[in-house]
Amino acid sequence: MSLYEASFRVRHECPYREISERYPDLTIREWYLDDCQVVELTAPDPPTDDLLAEIDRLGTVLHESSGEHGLHVVTQSCLCSLEDSIIQRFEAYNALYQPPTIHRQGWEHYTVLAFDEGDVRALLRDLEADRDVDVLSKTAIAEQELPHSMLAPVDQLFDGLTDRQLAALQLALECGYYEQPRRTSLRDLADRTSVARSTFEEHLRKAENKLLTSAGQFLRLVTAGSTADPLRAGASERTESGAD
Repeated sequence: MSLYEASFRVRHECPYREISERYPDLTIREWYLDDCQVVELTAPDPPTDDLLAEIDRLGTVLHESSGEHGLHVVTQSCLCSLEDSIIQRFEAYNALYQPPTIHRQGWEHYTVLAFDEGDVRALLRDLEADRDVDVLSKTAIAEQELPHSMLAPVDQLFDGLTDRQLAALQLALECGYYEQPRRTSLRDLADRTSVARSTFEEHLRKAENKLLTSAGQFLRLVTAGSTADPLRAGASERTESGAD
């Protein structure tokens, strides 16, 4: 099985892109989290007052370091609706978005992975219909292991889990529920909380199901270059051993 990686840049109406166009030495990296977006802005030179004022309007400043050694600011803001967004277009063509989005000199830079080269071509045609697109590279990735850096950020694996499900999962991990042999039981875990055993088990099972569902697409990426089936190979070895 082959994978296809495409890197391209686009121009369209976006506040981050527009700022990067006005300040060509500025680099903006954008990550989408569960309910917000985190933006990192860096520049080699001291920022102007106008630039700092624009950054203040982007969202809550989590970190700021600006002076003679340059600029480094991290902001967080409410995630606006992604309806008809470019990220949703990636999903429509079975393309896995590789964050962060990088804004530089008036362009938005994206990288995606897909299992079908035709999906990549169709995605690019769709984007070209309403924005400027400049393809930087298209590469086939075959018969090799994908580096972990190409996989999704951790928050994406936990997308959709409620606070109670996350808390149940964290407690189970910390108490050794998933170790072999287990160091605790569902009843013991529930006793540490204010909910009934059946309720705690429901939170934990839903968390496990959602986590495995989210991880499924990335499991396909990790195993894409493998031709052997270790489970079948093991069964074959046991059969031959039994015959002897």
